[in-house]
Amino acid sequence: MTSPHVVVLDYGSGNVRSAVRALERAGAEVELTADFKHAVDCDGLVVPGVGAFASVVEQLRAVGGHRMIGRRLAGGRPVLGICVGMQVLFEQSVEFGRDDVEGLGEWPGTVERLPAAVVPHMGWNTVAVPENTVLFKGIEDERFYFVHSYGVQKWELLEPGDPLATLKPPLVTWSEHGDRFVAAVENGALMATQFHPEKSGEAGSQLLRNWLNTL
Repeated sequence: MTSPHVVVLDYGSGNVRSAVRALERAGAEVELTADFKHAVDCDGLVVPGVGAFASVVEQLRAVGGHRMIGRRLAGGRPVLGICVGMQVLFEQSVEFGRDDVEGLGEWPGTVERLPAAVVPHMGWNTVAVPENTVLFKGIEDERFYFVHSYGVQKWELLEPGDPLATLKPPLVTWSEHGDRFVAAVENGALMATQFHPEKSGEAGSQLLRNWLNTL
């Protein structure tokens, strides 16, 4: 079988090499680039992210990352966001007291400071996984590695069980630090994790393999 071709979007975010290495170990042929055509045409696009929400959005837009993501999703082509690469998929952030930082708006919701006595939330934590998950198949009870001070604490799209939900509503995985927050989303071609699978040992490797199997 041919290894899936995955592009890790190189828009200036730090710590991308660890994501590249983790995806390679999981079985992908990985390219680190901001080339529009390569990012749109590959089997899977990974959007990493560390640092401040506003700067990540600015850097993404500077290389046309928002258009790459939009073009892929319009064609049903897989995208995986990681950490701040997940947060920027939501409508906005109130990081550092600002309320005017717009995200990419793929999902409704606001990125807010975690209501915990200690932030950042740094280290291993459990997750509450929904039924029929693809990302967490076989690793439902594992721990994953988080490093963040902000997160989405209210999911504003329909979830399974809602009488108005579509046949395949998004699957939302939750974790908790001070209060619960969104740890991962599976929404058709668009998936994302707040934690770092590339830092999450064998559980993270299996999650990446699960994602690669969807490509």
